[in-house]
Amino acid sequence: MISSLDHVQLAAPPGSEERLRAYYLDILGMAEADKPPALATRGGCWFEAGALRLHIGIEADFRPARKAHPGITVTGIEDFARRISARGATVTWDDNLPGHRRFYSEDPFGNRLEFLEPTT
Repeated sequence: MISSLDHVQLAAPPGSEERLRAYYLDILGMAEADKPPALATRGGCWFEAGALRLHIGIEADFRPARKAHPGITVTGIEDFARRISARGATVTWDDNLPGHRRFYSEDPFGNRLEFLEPTT
């Protein structure tokens, strides 16, 4: 029986780790998690914030997904949007989900991220 989601994995091109850290650590405010030694040799980064765990793996022939994305619940969405916009990340608001405020952003490699907060 399924009990929870352990993590979401996205991808990025080889050599992208420092730019990933700049976005996920400095802009989004996540923390970097240590990868097990056997997996660390593959490159990429793992990030976390509370119970959210996001793994970014390396793909030699990387292309960002056009629609696939993690939906990340936040609190204080207006302040969060201002924070990441002030740090140079895109913020694209979308009012099409009833009962929520939400926006999309992209990491430096085009991975789409949805941030949402319930309004009720």
